[in-house]
Amino acid sequence: MIENMQKLLKNMTRKNKVILSAVGVCLLGTGTAYGTYEATKETVTVNINGKTENIRTHADTIQDLFNDLELDIRDEDYISPSKNAKIQDNMKIMYKSAIPVQLTINDERRTIWTTAQTVEELLSKENITTSEHDVIKPSLNTKITKNMKLNIQEAVPITLKVGSTEKQVWSTSTTVADFLKEQNITLNELDKVEPDLSQKLKENDQVMVTRVEKVTDVVEEPVAFQVVQQKDKNLEKGQQKVIQNGEKGMVKKHYEVILENGKEVARKLIKSETEKESVDKIVAVGTKAPQQSTTVSRGTTSTAKEFYVVATAYTGSCNGCSGKTSTGFNLKANPDAKVIAVDPNVIPLGSKVYVEGYGYAIAADTGSKIKGKRIDVFFPNASSAYRWGRKQVKVRVLK
Repeated sequence: MIENMQKLLKNMTRKNKVILSAVGVCLLGTGTAYGTYEATKETVTVNINGKTENIRTHADTIQDLFNDLELDIRDEDYISPSKNAKIQDNMKIMYKSAIPVQLTINDERRTIWTTAQTVEELLSKENITTSEHDVIKPSLNTKITKNMKLNIQEAVPITLKVGSTEKQVWSTSTTVADFLKEQNITLNELDKVEPDLSQKLKENDQVMVTRVEKVTDVVEEPVAFQVVQQKDKNLEKGQQKVIQNGEKGMVKKHYEVILENGKEVARKLIKSETEKESVDKIVAVGTKAPQQSTTVSRGTTSTAKEFYVVATAYTGSCNGCSGKTSTGFNLKANPDAKVIAVDPNVIPLGSKVYVEGYGYAIAADTGSKIKGKRIDVFFPNASSAYRWGRKQVKVRVLK
């Protein structure tokens, strides 16, 4: 009997329990001692993980009570009142043990012990801030279960440029390929993407898609005709006659054209097709020696000098021109005058001449480029001079 009592007393709480020694204590009766011990206990209601029990105890604090109940308490567990609170009769005590949750934020993994009811409550208790663009799996209203896997992928701002269109978007994709898929961007075979599709994305990166097209462009281009000269002994030397007019041909060229964002960046000729053959221009060139002509004046016979020269045209209003000839003749004051510039060694100044296609004129001017059988014919305006151009004409020196 004494051994059983000692064992019972050893199981009582450490503080405020009455230790009855089997030696030196006069036992009036085991029933009386036990009744006194039980009468000093406090009655408490304890809810442990949803299960409620009424317990009589000599524990001094809630922590002592939990020690007696052999509960393994973690800092993350929920205890109300606090574990240091003094035990009082009829006290209601709430205990909920924390459970582990496997949390992954981006690539960082850790285990969280929590008593939260839902994912949203857990994030709030852990001071984890999320944005509307983040991806949270499972959803915020999901109930927490033991060893649940909670994944949060934080969205970052990315600049997306497709062709000429640019915009800012939020993304949780890890690579460029995933990002384009997320944005519903379909790539064509020739399109270019920067950076590479396998590149991992980070905050404020730029993804650029260049739209590339290969098209065929068909262009019609004229083909110049050739000028063929044929000698003609019936024409005087220096004279020409068109026997057959030339006609331009036409060729169709097929080009392979590369377009980037609608702009041409490369062009390659694939093939050419002749649509129309060109027709040569045939010109007869005289080879017959010119004949000298004779004039009769008052019964005497004189011979006029004739020869071919290269004739160009000029005006009196060109840049740097004084408007006066080398002999002092004022061209600006006499716009209708017929004057030519000559090489005095070939045609003496003051000579009266007849120029084929120009008419009668006076050799009254010289020029630095007028050497040998070459003349410059005067016109009052530039348009007339341009129309004359450069040609070979016959000149007859009258005197």
